[in-house]
Amino acid sequence: MRRFLIILGFALATSAHASNSPLPPEVAAFIQDRDACDHFRGEPYEGNSPGQNERRGFILESLKIHCPGTDRRLAALRKRYKHNAEVMRRLNNYEKQIEGKTVP
Repeated sequence: MRRFLIILGFALATSAHASNSPLPPEVAAFIQDRDACDHFRGEPYEGNSPGQNERRGFILESLKIHCPGTDRRLAALRKRYKHNAEVMRRLNNYEKQIEGKTVP
């Protein structure tokens, strides 16, 4: 239940943010995924208690859901929308390459 509430809260926050902008749907979807990915990349995962082990599993599962393919998607979106200043302003907030970097 706790996991569901965390995911639901995060999804509502990012979807509300995305729906207030005039971004193309594929850009808004990318932003939602990459923001979730970046969030879980920054989560602590140390420790060996049962609760910490469960949390580590949740973080790893979330990374597998939100991170794969985002480097490729970002490059494609930057190419496709290179003449759209608002889209480029938003996309330039993201690192070009995160996949393959050390994760928990």
